Amino acid sequence: MMISLPQTPSFKLTGKRALVTGASSGIGLACAVALAEAGAHVTLVARRGDQLSELSAALLDKGWLSDVLVLDITDLSALDAEIASRAPYDVVVNSAGLARHSPATDTTADDFDAVFSLNVKAAYFLFQLVAKRLLSAKKRGSLISISSQMAHVGGLDRAVYCASKHAVEGFTKAMAIEWGKAGIRVNTICPTFIKTELTASTFDDPDKRAWIESHIKLDRVGEVEDLMGAVLYLASDASNMVTGTSLKVDGGWTAE
Repeated sequence: MMISLPQTPSFKLTGKRALVTGASSGIGLACAVALAEAGAHVTLVARRGDQLSELSAALLDKGWLSDVLVLDITDLSALDAEIASRAPYDVVVNSAGLARHSPATDTTADDFDAVFSLNVKAAYFLFQLVAKRLLSAKKRGSLISISSQMAHVGGLDRAVYCASKHAVEGFTKAMAIEWGKAGIRVNTICPTFIKTELTASTFDDPDKRAWIESHIKLDRVGEVEDLMGAVLYLASDASNMVTGTSLKVDGGWTAE
């Protein structure tokens, strides 16, 4: 009698529509590349149109599909109009984010509001709007937030940032519960410190770099490529039974 072998689920995204915010650089750009390479048509979203156009052209040179949407996702009216006017997205990766680090005693109301407006409010309503389109069309989907290891621990000078990312983990779980029966999965990816343009000043500070390296058990800082497999996994059928959770790509930081 022949053994019936299980079949590995596909990591391919051919025919899928994906939207990536914060796609003009860093982690968002890497996520967009990973999804496009896997076959998705990717809508590249950010405020910087020139960078988005350059990325779209580079993807086209590879034979991959994309379009550009210049948008500030904290403008909820504009966000609503764009999502409502487009076909439902099968995959969303929200990589737009903001950090304003300071001791908690120095936090200003403006800093707090700016961080929460993008990291929490815009993220929440982006997922709400996309999910409503999926529910109306009776389609499955995968909604992914680029969160942070700081959604699971605390850090010096990071009270506001930590609070915002903990909030993202909270609504991720609640949305996963609400939309699970419709086949809409909601998860986060929680990176450690990743080398990007935005983190360059942190890595240039010897004391800060030493603090970071002392917590990463794999003995190196993160690269954007370290997140590309994670986002592809959560976007694809390979993670069909994964929802309401966080995938930590933190080099062991939170293992303590």
